[in-house]
Amino acid sequence: MHRFENQVAIVTGAASGIGAATARRLAAEGAAVIAADRNLEGAQEVVASIRAAGGEARALHVDVTRRAEVEAMLAAALETYGRVDVLAAIAGIAAVEPFLEIRDETWDRILAVNLTGVFYCSQVVARYMVAQGIPGRIVHLASTNGLVGEAELAHYNASKFGVVGLTMTMAIELGPHNIRVNSVCPGLIKTPLTRAATENPQWVRNYLTKIPMQRFGEAEEVAAAVAYLASTDSGFITGAQLVIDGGQLTF
Repeated sequence: MHRFENQVAIVTGAASGIGAATARRLAAEGAAVIAADRNLEGAQEVVASIRAAGGEARALHVDVTRRAEVEAMLAAALETYGRVDVLAAIAGIAAVEPFLEIRDETWDRILAVNLTGVFYCSQVVARYMVAQGIPGRIVHLASTNGLVGEAELAHYNASKFGVVGLTMTMAIELGPHNIRVNSVCPGLIKTPLTRAATENPQWVRNYLTKIPMQRFGEAEEVAAAVAYLASTDSGFITGAQLVIDGGQLTF
């Protein structure tokens, strides 16, 4: 399956977890991929694996909280590949803290990466797509935490609720330009971000009681959903939040 033949995709947060899985999935389906991350070494390792599998990719150091670096990311993509068809804004961070103990710096950092970073990347790339008349596809990484609250994650929840609102508003405004904007909303996925929790046996036993499928998700399963929303297979879907949680939100 080569749904992205002759297309170019930018993936942020591509050095690990869902971002890395997304970069590999899009490349496996034919896209030339810009693998962007603050962790350049990690992004380079992902690019090496893509090339070893016969794909095409380039790693870039990008801090999504800095508009100038986001603009440079787009410029590098255009210099290397000549166009951009897909943006997968995956970069994100989290922290677990009781609401009464959240520090300003933690709040600011999580909102900067998870929400402002998505805004910068989306606006910069969307402006280019509109100017060039490209029927683009933008996919954001939201979360089930952008649909329901969860204790000790007020800053993370707020950022992901913001991503959902941004996704819906962008879909409304960019639809007339033939640019579709959707988000994926994963539940508990096994990634470096969740490793400490998912390797705690007692915590795992307690948490799995919330998930009908009785397991955590894999990064590759989220990447498959991103690829679907970024492909023409989802051609009449925009402004949607695709939940990937093993049934957790059915409770």
